[in-house]
Amino acid sequence: MTVRKAVIPAAGLGTRFLPASKAQPKEMITVVDKPGIQYVVEEAVRAGLDDILIVTSRNKSSVEDHFDRSLELEHHLEEAGKDEQLAEVRALPDLAQIHYVRQKEPLGFGHAVFVASQHVGDEPFAVMVPDEIVPPPRGDEVDLMPKMLEVYERHGKSVVAVVEVPKEEAVAYGVVDPDWVEDRVARIKDMVEKPPVQDAPSNLASRGRYVFTPQIFEALERTTAGVGDEIQLTDGIKILAEEQGAFTYVFGGIIMDVGKKLDYLKATVELTLRREDLGPSFKSYLQELGPRLD
Repeated sequence: MTVRKAVIPAAGLGTRFLPASKAQPKEMITVVDKPGIQYVVEEAVRAGLDDILIVTSRNKSSVEDHFDRSLELEHHLEEAGKDEQLAEVRALPDLAQIHYVRQKEPLGFGHAVFVASQHVGDEPFAVMVPDEIVPPPRGDEVDLMPKMLEVYERHGKSVVAVVEVPKEEAVAYGVVDPDWVEDRVARIKDMVEKPPVQDAPSNLASRGRYVFTPQIFEALERTTAGVGDEIQLTDGIKILAEEQGAFTYVFGGIIMDVGKKLDYLKATVELTLRREDLGPSFKSYLQELGPRLD
């Protein structure tokens, strides 16, 4: 069955970005000139996923407002002759069919995915974490989600995106034990959430992009609280891998983490440099700044 739905879990409190996230959702913090979550919605649309469910929580109404129409703003821009900005604002509500559901209690990442079950039904679907931005590919760069959908179509099983990290950094991620079947694709023999360095089965760390069969919901329903006393998505994936089989795709391209302050700053620089309207001037500024950093 063709994948056409995406779930974006955006219910977290965003404490890493306090005080900025005290009065606005962390997903709405601007990266260059767009809120982080807009990049992820655009990525989903790029991959042909036009039915998007955003999982929110209290005090996240600005996410819904962002993807809704603002007639007053449109009128103001039209009157001011700001046609380019008007076109951008009007395009937002038409990016995709966007729906919302609330995670009423902060019970973990796995639970946030589980509350999407009624909307998703018995269809395969993607999960896209808004803390991770995959920019549009340039030149011979690979676009991550289309590649994952190819792997899903070929094998008919769930797919987890991973990247290679230094072994000592694996403690911050869900880590996969792979059984290689083709270039960059492996069956998942096991998956461990935030293992100690000595127990990490590999250096392949999951990075916020998944394609699931609907059986993930049954697996999550049977999952008890794990690391952090929360329902961990990793534990649900382990059940899928054992009972149905699941695969991993090793991505060698760029994934920008905007969920941590330093990585957010790096992503802002990278995305600015990729912009035709801002990149050349910003690059010149960085070159001028270079000697002053010594």
